[in-house]
Amino acid sequence: MTDDENAGFTVPRGATGFRHPGTGPLPETDLAKFRTALHTAARAAGGKVGEVEKQGYPRTFHTATVVGAAESVILCHAHHPWIAFARERRDWYTEEFVAPPPWADAFAHLGFELLGPAELTRPLSDVDTSVLTQGEWRQIRSYGITTLGGVLFNSWD
Repeated sequence: MTDDENAGFTVPRGATGFRHPGTGPLPETDLAKFRTALHTAARAAGGKVGEVEKQGYPRTFHTATVVGAAESVILCHAHHPWIAFARERRDWYTEEFVAPPPWADAFAHLGFELLGPAELTRPLSDVDTSVLTQGEWRQIRSYGITTLGGVLFNSWD
């Protein structure tokens, strides 16, 4: 892969959930907008919103479910407007992602970026990680994380 191809996804400040001293607070994803998109998506799926679990330390994401005709687990990054999908609830993810269902467009229409398994399972060597600090890399190595999804949807401290 060339350097240009590696630049397809840049891991921004806050993606790992760590706040760097002197840089101010991390950005926050609009939880109300996420809930609005979630209800719209559930209606489009012919289901209803199940449990919604707000992000809590040390997790980097909110979790919700759509139950009914098309049961899915929805992951919403707490610091960036990224949405991913999985089959089951977990405290962290590395490669357990599934493709966004057809009704996921409700999230995109409200400004969220849908991330699919091809992108989330990309090796870290294939993405721009230049903003990650030594402390973040220590955590990544300590937990054996090798994928973009593992960096974005984690629960380390």
